[in-house]
Amino acid sequence: MVFNSITFLVFLGIILSLYYRLGHRGQNWLLLIGSYVFYGWWDFRFLFLLLFTSAFDYACALWIEHTPAKRRKKLHLTFSIPINMGVLCIFKYFNFFADSLERLLTSLGIHASFPTLHVILPIGISFYTFLSMSYTIDVYRGELKASRNPVDFLLYVSFFPHLVAGPIVRASYLLPQCQAVRTIKSEEVINGIWLILLGFVKKVVIADRLGQIVDWGFSTSSPPIQ
Repeated sequence: MVFNSITFLVFLGIILSLYYRLGHRGQNWLLLIGSYVFYGWWDFRFLFLLLFTSAFDYACALWIEHTPAKRRKKLHLTFSIPINMGVLCIFKYFNFFADSLERLLTSLGIHASFPTLHVILPIGISFYTFLSMSYTIDVYRGELKASRNPVDFLLYVSFFPHLVAGPIVRASYLLPQCQAVRTIKSEEVINGIWLILLGFVKKVVIADRLGQIVDWGFSTSSPPIQ
C-alpha cells in the first residue's frame, strides 16, 4: 500500500472515522492494528520480522532498566544493537558484500562462489530498526522510562505514517505521544489536512513526473568519456 493510491485513501478514511469515536486505549489499538494491516498489505510475511524486532527491543529495554549495575546495563545494550544491525545487514547488505567479495577474489585470480539470499528487501526495514534501537539507547541513557505497555511501544515502532518513509524520530519524542491522552483540536486537524494535500501535490504532480525523466536519463546509454 502506497500513500498516493486509492487504496490508501480508503484505508485512511476508515481509520479516521473510527479513531474519533474511540477513547485513548481504543485509539492505540486501532492505530496499531491499522499500522500492521498497512505494512502487511505489501507482504504479510515481513510482519513477523517487524514484530520480532519490536518485541526484542521491548524486552531489552526492560532488562536495562531493571539492572542496577551500569556494566550490566551496557551488556544488555550491546546485546541489543548487534542483533538489530545483524538483521538489517542480512536483509539489506548481505548480497552486496557477497557479490563484491566474489568479484574482488575473481580479479585476483581466485575463483570463489558465495551463497546469496534470494529474498525481497523488507520495505522500511531501516526506519523501524533504527526507531527500535533508539528506544533502547534512550532507556540506557536514562532519557526515557521503559514502556510497561507493549501496545504503546509496538505502535511507536509501527506507526504507519512514518513506517516506510520516515522520518526516524527519537523514542523520547514520539513514545510519550503514544502513551498520553491526545486532545483533538480543530485547527490541528485543518493543518493536518493541508499538509497531507500539499504532500500529495509534491509527490504526484512534481516528484512522480520528475521521476519519469530521471528514469529515462538513467536508462539511456551515455557515450564513454574520452
